[in-house]
Amino acid sequence: MPIFEYKCNDCGKKFDVLHKSSTNLEEVICPDCQSKNSKKLLSSFSASMGSSSSFDSGSSCSDGSCSIPSYGGCASGMCGLN
Repeated sequence: MPIFEYKCNDCGKKFDVLHKSSTNLEEVICPDCQSKNSKKLLSSFSASMGSSSSFDSGSSCSDGSCSIPSYGGCASGMCGLN
């Protein structure tokens, strides 16, 4: 289920909406002022890389000891939806 970020054009509040389907987007209503006049925002994301990442400066995979970094997120239950 996709989560979209919106900004109300009437009161200026930013809020997130969890849509049940990306093909059938429900009407979006501002939780503060109940306005239907909102704009979908371009959301950013972040990823955290552990210190064992092969992207760290000075690390090397030449000895075969490389490991796949853990990024967290919903797959590990960090988003609270699991």
